[in-house]
Amino acid sequence: MKIIYSPDVDILRIRFNAAPIEESDEEKPGLILDYDKDGNIVGMEILRVSQHIEQPQAVEYSVAI
Repeated sequence: MKIIYSPDVDILRIRFNAAPIEESDEEKPGLILDYDKDGNIVGMEILRVSQHIEQPQAVEYSVAI
């Protein structure tokens, strides 16, 4: 998984794998899901992320056991 924050355009991108993106769809305003050729979700983008996340440049990661 790869997480990229682009402050110049205020977008947070999350890629779940490296499969090529065949289609993207804005499921809800400001939330774009990316799909591979088989229709599986391979990534997502959150537009205007600083309106939704206090510190978009910081990432907290935890594993639930």
